[in-house]
Amino acid sequence: MAERRLVSVLFADLVGFTMLSEQRDPEDVRELLTRYFDVSRQVIGRYGGVVEKFIGDAVMAVWGTPVAREDDAERAVRAALELTTTVSALSGEVNAHDLRLRAGVVTGEAAITVGAEGQGMVAGDIVNTASRIQTAAAPGTVLVDEATRRATEAPIAYEDAGERELKGKAAPVQLWRADRVVATIGGAMRGTGMEAPFVGRDRELRQVKELFHATADERRARLVSIVGLAGIGKSRLAWEFEKYIDGLAADVLWHRGRCLSYGEGVTYWALAEMVRRRCEIVEGENQATTATKLRATLDKYMPDAEEQRWVEPRLGHLLGLEENIAPERVNLFAAWRIFFERIAEQTPTVMVFEEMQWADAGLVDFIEYLLEWSGRHPIYVLTLARPEFGDRHPGWGSAKRSFNSLYLEPLNAGAMDELLGGLVPGLPEDIRARIRDRAEGIPLYAVETVRMMLDRGTLRREGNRYTLTGPVGDLDVPDTLHALIAARLDALPPAERGLLQNAAVLGQSFSTERLGALAQSSEGSLDGLLESLMRKEFLAVQADPQSPERGQYTFLQALVQKVAYDTLSKRERKARHLEVARHLEATWARDADEIVEVVASHYLDAYRAEPGDADASEIRESARRLLVRAGQRAGSLAATGEAERYFVQASELTEDPVTGAELRERAGEMAWRGGAAVTATAHYEAAISLFERAGLRHPAARVSARLGEVMFFEGRLQEAVDRMEASFAVLSGDPPDGDLAALAAQLARFHYFLGHRERGAERVELALDIAESVDQPETLAQAMITKGIFLGIRGRHEEAMALLDHALRYALNRDIGAAALRAYFNLTDRLTRSGRVDAAIAQASEGVALARRLGDRFWECSLLANMLYPLYIVGRWDEALQRAAEMPDLERLGSQRTILSAAGLSGLIHVNRGDLDAARRLLEASAEMETSPDVQDRSNHIAMRAALRHAEGRFAEALEDGSAAFTWVAEIGGNEGVDEGIIAALEAAFSLDDTATVKELIEQAHALRRVDTSTYLRAHLTRFEARLAARQNDDDAEAGFARATEAFRELGAAFGLGLTLLDLGAWLAERGREDEAAVRWDEAGGIFGALSAKPWRERLERTVAGTSLSLAQPSA
Repeated sequence: MAERRLVSVLFADLVGFTMLSEQRDPEDVRELLTRYFDVSRQVIGRYGGVVEKFIGDAVMAVWGTPVAREDDAERAVRAALELTTTVSALSGEVNAHDLRLRAGVVTGEAAITVGAEGQGMVAGDIVNTASRIQTAAAPGTVLVDEATRRATEAPIAYEDAGERELKGKAAPVQLWRADRVVATIGGAMRGTGMEAPFVGRDRELRQVKELFHATADERRARLVSIVGLAGIGKSRLAWEFEKYIDGLAADVLWHRGRCLSYGEGVTYWALAEMVRRRCEIVEGENQATTATKLRATLDKYMPDAEEQRWVEPRLGHLLGLEENIAPERVNLFAAWRIFFERIAEQTPTVMVFEEMQWADAGLVDFIEYLLEWSGRHPIYVLTLARPEFGDRHPGWGSAKRSFNSLYLEPLNAGAMDELLGGLVPGLPEDIRARIRDRAEGIPLYAVETVRMMLDRGTLRREGNRYTLTGPVGDLDVPDTLHALIAARLDALPPAERGLLQNAAVLGQSFSTERLGALAQSSEGSLDGLLESLMRKEFLAVQADPQSPERGQYTFLQALVQKVAYDTLSKRERKARHLEVARHLEATWARDADEIVEVVASHYLDAYRAEPGDADASEIRESARRLLVRAGQRAGSLAATGEAERYFVQASELTEDPVTGAELRERAGEMAWRGGAAVTATAHYEAAISLFERAGLRHPAARVSARLGEVMFFEGRLQEAVDRMEASFAVLSGDPPDGDLAALAAQLARFHYFLGHRERGAERVELALDIAESVDQPETLAQAMITKGIFLGIRGRHEEAMALLDHALRYALNRDIGAAALRAYFNLTDRLTRSGRVDAAIAQASEGVALARRLGDRFWECSLLANMLYPLYIVGRWDEALQRAAEMPDLERLGSQRTILSAAGLSGLIHVNRGDLDAARRLLEASAEMETSPDVQDRSNHIAMRAALRHAEGRFAEALEDGSAAFTWVAEIGGNEGVDEGIIAALEAAFSLDDTATVKELIEQAHALRRVDTSTYLRAHLTRFEARLAARQNDDDAEAGFARATEAFRELGAAFGLGLTLLDLGAWLAERGREDEAAVRWDEAGGIFGALSAKPWRERLERTVAGTSLSLAQPSA
């Protein structure tokens, strides 16, 4: 069945292919043609077209069938332009530089065969016309008919190609050459000025496109960092990419955010701008409307109601709707990440961060966090920055997966000539050469020179080009881009120049309302000046319908804003900054915290401009007050670097030493939360000094205790605890408060690590007494966990697990992520030691899931490490090694215990599988832990070494290492290091045939408190007692082996069971009970085979070889 439809037909063929075919090997030609067909099919498909047929080296495609779209003609032209550039790139790759593609596009009615695919879909004169137009096109160009031009002239720039005689046509046909895409679909966002040709960046644009498609196809996150000098073309490259993305048939969600240049960046401004864009929130909308739009957006992208309830307040906090939602950075980051992940799950998502040289450190951290944690989502991040960004963030992108960097070099002379020739055809060679040489490859210099010529009347606009109005004569072109822009500003009428100076104080974008307030003029009276400045291409209107700044004016170039601002005198700057600050405070009163950093920056700039004026102290106080609020907001958003900077700036503006001390303390707290130990130490020491000089012992002791925490995590354990105990003595002399509760809770933990049980237990009780009474949920949660640990050490296992479980639920209900993760960690350990191994694995898995949701790498790795021992016990060794492999970059986490737990337990598996080289590498990697002041670190390391030495046949050394476990248990109680140390010591004593030492070790182990021995260790002790009885021909041996077998079966401890069955079989065989021995050995052999425990399988085989039995072979 056929029907008539309005369609667009593309016909394209290769120019130069016939000659190439004659010169190349046929197989090379076939490969090239195959690549060309694949690329053509891919490009046409991306733009929503359907390939009708390939004819030799020609391709025909159609838009409008089987599905019609209103922008079919535009997509067809876009596809044709894309094909010409793609084939040009392909020709360079195959060293066939004369190979080019030409194309024709025609729009009109055709007969469509319904249901047909491929050849035969379209019939009619339109097909022949498209073919004829294609033959009229020059290589590398696209010609279209009048109908196509009319349908697409808003987004596509055309040049008149004249009337052409076409074969089969009775009359000449008017044709148009498609020059380039100048807008998004339908002509949206087309600039009012003339867009310069895009030259010299085809390779970079192609790379950006290819990386995007890789992101979408592979469904994994990727970052492309574009770096280059001001005016080099970063924004233009992003604009070309945006136009490309908008033209694709598949949906792609675009997000753009610009970092503001106030101070060192406004906290997360660019990210908040992206959220506003997705929610269609216009800048300045009231809180009620903003909240409604946010919820509607979450309803659209987040179907899980529980997840939405968790994410909404954290996004609201970012937008200034909520306060102090979450104390931890990972908590906030996780919610923001999940929001974009859910969007990306529906369609590939692009996030473009502009002006990254102004980015706050928190935003940089979030982008890196997003890249790390959203790896399995099609999120494509593009960052644009000047080279100084690398100086501020030297580690940017280092060792990051899916990170790509593009540095934009200056354009070469040929590209600059092409740019100038495209802008101003007929520009005299000497003028072009002068501009080109002074531009030094910076395209903005050439564009600004053309704009200067337009200002002077030397040029006039005709269609998509500028033409000379007459002889140019001597053109005085300034030497630098800065001087060139300054010259253009100087040539403006005073009213227009003054308006730009006012606008420059407001920022790169601004509303007419704020501009009017600053200029003390009505908005309407500014219209004529703004229109004139747009015609002269100083300003543009934000036309993006999804931008939060839509309808606002923006500087076409950030550099123009800077030069305009620099022309202001200090007194003018002061007056204007004051006016802006007061206007913002008055108009944004209800939502002031959202822009508090901007207002503070204006007050600070006003003060710095004229610090000696009579009103300077008043302005300074306003700046200080708002900087404190800015610090509080940044801290609540976990932007610790920004918060620290604001508190330091505020401290520098205060004359009161006590206020200064408080601000330095807060700066230290922010630095420490951000992991900057050296900086935190400097702030804390300064605060202590100021408090002490003021005679304030309590706050001085509080800060000293915080400094002790820094020292502890730097490895100065005893020194840190001594300092904190001195602070405790001071604080405990005053009425109990939150400071004392927090200090007591932290001291309890530190005393535990040092093996000071009684002192730690005493401190934690005090912390609990105070924390609940002063309503400190986090301190209370952490103290309950610590108390649970001490209860476990005392042997009160059930009470310990009950308290740890309650602490976990308490922390989860109050969204205290760090406490919940620590509770998971300790509950896993306690369950393992009590023999509830499967429950321990389940708890650790839940903890890992929470850590991953929050994006907390430290606790993710710690819980993974804590899962390894129960997995080792139950014989899930492959899973244990897989979990260990999931711990990335352990060294950079600074978690020595995490490294040791993973290394030690992985090492045990390698030892028992006979891969001693792997075990040695792990032992060597953690060698520094042998002398760690943390007993847990030492115990894990030395226990692994004991097992390795035993496997190497160094029995005496293994015995010495393993016996140290009895020293460790006296300090910290039992742990996996203690268990495996004792096991290794007993294995070594048996290997040495040292019965006396075996007895002594067993007696020592039984002398330990029950609380210090795990269920797993006690099962092994039963096994060793049975082995000893067997060696001494004691009739109790069989009963002992039976008890050990039962204990290991109840635990599900496969490896321990295999060892017991091995020894029991040997005992039975010695007594002539070979049939019974065979049953035990066959089961043991199956266990060792399943575990790939090669040394133990071989030992079993040697034992069996001494009998008349044969061992069952493991199943495949």
